[in-house]
Amino acid sequence: MLKKLILIFSIFAFGALFLLGCSTNEQNYTKGQNLENKNKDELIIAAGGEPEGGFDPTTGWGRYGSPLFQSTLLKRDSDMNIVNDLATEYSVSSDGLVWTLKLRRDVKFSDGTPLTATDVVFTYETASKSSSVVDLSMLESIEAVDDYTINFTLKNTQSTFINILTNTGIVPKHAYSQDYSQNPIGSGPFKFVQWDKGQQLIVEANPEYYGEKPYFKKITFLFLNEEATFAAAQAGSVDIAAITPVHANQKVNGMRLEAIESIDNRGIMFPYVKSGGRTEEGYPIGNDVTSDISIRRAINVAIDRKELVDGILNGYGSPAYTLCDKMPWWNAETVIEDADVEGAKKILKEGGWEDINGDGVLEKGNLTAEFKLIYPSGDQTRQSLAIAVADKIKPIGIKIHVEGKSWDEIKTLMYSNSVLFGWGSHDPLEMYNIYNSKLKGQDYYNPGYYENPIIDGYLDKAMAAKSEKEANEYWKKAQWDGTTGFSAKGDAPYAWLVNISHLYLVNEKLDIGKQKIHPHGHGWPITDNVEKWRWKE
Repeated sequence: MLKKLILIFSIFAFGALFLLGCSTNEQNYTKGQNLENKNKDELIIAAGGEPEGGFDPTTGWGRYGSPLFQSTLLKRDSDMNIVNDLATEYSVSSDGLVWTLKLRRDVKFSDGTPLTATDVVFTYETASKSSSVVDLSMLESIEAVDDYTINFTLKNTQSTFINILTNTGIVPKHAYSQDYSQNPIGSGPFKFVQWDKGQQLIVEANPEYYGEKPYFKKITFLFLNEEATFAAAQAGSVDIAAITPVHANQKVNGMRLEAIESIDNRGIMFPYVKSGGRTEEGYPIGNDVTSDISIRRAINVAIDRKELVDGILNGYGSPAYTLCDKMPWWNAETVIEDADVEGAKKILKEGGWEDINGDGVLEKGNLTAEFKLIYPSGDQTRQSLAIAVADKIKPIGIKIHVEGKSWDEIKTLMYSNSVLFGWGSHDPLEMYNIYNSKLKGQDYYNPGYYENPIIDGYLDKAMAAKSEKEANEYWKKAQWDGTTGFSAKGDAPYAWLVNISHLYLVNEKLDIGKQKIHPHGHGWPITDNVEKWRWKE
């Protein structure tokens, strides 16, 4: 049944996208602009992910991948270790409130102006006023002690502050204006040249870059739809092409498939409380079926995650058990055995659910074991996952109604209906946001109104820790401490399904170096080590 569903959706997706057609730019690159005729120090990439808001780190650019044009104070290497970038060293006061960083003295922006502590202060002060996804509410003050020393003073200790230092690109005070996002200047390995919205972005190597000089002098990023991207790869018009699992097993001459491990996960969020409440906007809260822990645990136990990976993702992914699998703060004890249908039935029986009517759907009192599972319409992978889960859960007596909705509709329905969400970050703060009761009903973070005082305690201790090592122990306990946790072994407010591998067709002569585990979102994360790319000998 699952394989038939996959085939149907694959055909539907291909046909629908084909009918969309290609833009003029897409047509040009799919007719076969052969790469053999272009300079060997240039690359053409179709990796998707055009940033609608432009390239301003103070409003969020670079959170899910390299900021490319800008440098960060710290960064994570391919093994996820914290290493220096603009900073030469950093220290934290004994009370965990003051972070002191020393800067390199040889850094210039691409216009030749030196980068100093003044630019760092300006960047963070601008970001704190932007009312964007860059959350600096923990920052009490930032001070330039001298031209190359900065003090960050926090309101409270926060272990995840280090991730802000790795994610926030530094912008130039002297060259920052209202249109900076459209024409950025930075100190990163590449400099901005031209952006034709909806079509392409052109960048060139930054001659002022202080780090390892990029091998490639020019890179053109094409913004194509999925079918046009694959067609461009077939035509030999691009060096890198982001593709979907549908195309993964199709051989393309001159290109190899790179399946890059990610924590780009998909999982089912369950409303955790009983129905009856309403949000400030008047949207209903809670669900009487999914608020029953035996329903949530049974679904987690019955799902065959490996089958979802093999079937929906064509094998390009991994089973997901939390939102942070394989990160330094992941608790490996959260792994559960998949597809234990009999075990799931036992959980439901012990929870008081029975098939009273003999129709295959369980009842408990005046409740029937059925609920809606909503996915964002237009997302073929989430649609396929939702339908496959509903099909596999049916034998244990639970009926799931799958519905596709727009994000505007989901915003009104997610407090009282299950939703197939996608997350995945290099920052454990995401755990805090999704599972802490303080954030119940705030945006997309905790729409199910999950609450467990013990878990809140672990999360707060993780945030207040004075080192990442200490924090990681509390992050792990929040997932599962042997008795409780927010993983499937504990309260199970989510049923995590799969981690999606990021798939790229890469010119067989191109070496893209060692990639670290990618976060949520295809495209820019692959450029994180772009200065190390080169043609193979």
